[in-house]
Amino acid sequence: MRIDLHTHSNRSDGTDTPAELVAGARAAGLDVVALTDHDATTGWDDAVAAGQSLGVHVVRGIEISTRLHGRSVHLLGYEFDPDDPALVAELRRVLDGREDRLPQMLDKLAAHGWPIMMDEVAAQSGDAAASGRPHIADAMVAKGYIAHRDEAFNGWLNTGGKAYVDRYAAPLMDAVRLLKAAGGKAVIAHPWSRDSKSVLTPEAFDELAAAGLDGLEAHHNDHDAEATRELRGIAADLDLVVTGSSDYHGTGKSAEFCLGAHTTDPEQYERLLG
Repeated sequence: MRIDLHTHSNRSDGTDTPAELVAGARAAGLDVVALTDHDATTGWDDAVAAGQSLGVHVVRGIEISTRLHGRSVHLLGYEFDPDDPALVAELRRVLDGREDRLPQMLDKLAAHGWPIMMDEVAAQSGDAAASGRPHIADAMVAKGYIAHRDEAFNGWLNTGGKAYVDRYAAPLMDAVRLLKAAGGKAVIAHPWSRDSKSVLTPEAFDELAAAGLDGLEAHHNDHDAEATRELRGIAADLDLVVTGSSDYHGTGKSAEFCLGAHTTDPEQYERLLG
């Protein structure tokens, strides 16, 4: 059984519709795929329907934007109640934070000679639950300013970049507790990618496990062999599930993030969601 527990559709910053993503999962030989759009669950119904038609089991998930000690950390949630009032309110606050900073970011780009209108960003975000940096990047590509989405994050839209504006993200411990209270499972996404290793220390993992964390996404393209080995060791010490995933975004990420690039062991999947 081949299982990929971290993918994105065009309901956040992926480029496939939920149904296209599930069809791609079948073509890639996956038996199970989780749809984990950023801070939103609006693609669940379409993905589940496609999975039922194509014989792919769809896990209903999310990737929540959180912070720990001022650093960005992403939290994967699985099979929770999408109508839980407290969780819905927190996700709304996160999504509003995405939208609210867009005018300031566009002002900064215009000041550097790259004007983009809000409706041009909206044209790129389409059915997404909220417009965000990837959609600004896509608008930059459409305007001919850059050739690929990745270039926009290299010195422009990334943290500290020329057009970057901070936004609200949920406190990590609170997000874990909210997911658990809503009946879900909580897994840290790519724990040591970017600069999150500085805050996701062994002591932090101890606290997260005590708060109800279920697992760590150790197998991911952002982790080298040593990081994966260390994260597996931490998970074993804390009796956490170990997952592996592609973090697929369609053409929004490079080809190495293809569906099934990393997978979750069936025994670990059974521990998490069996």
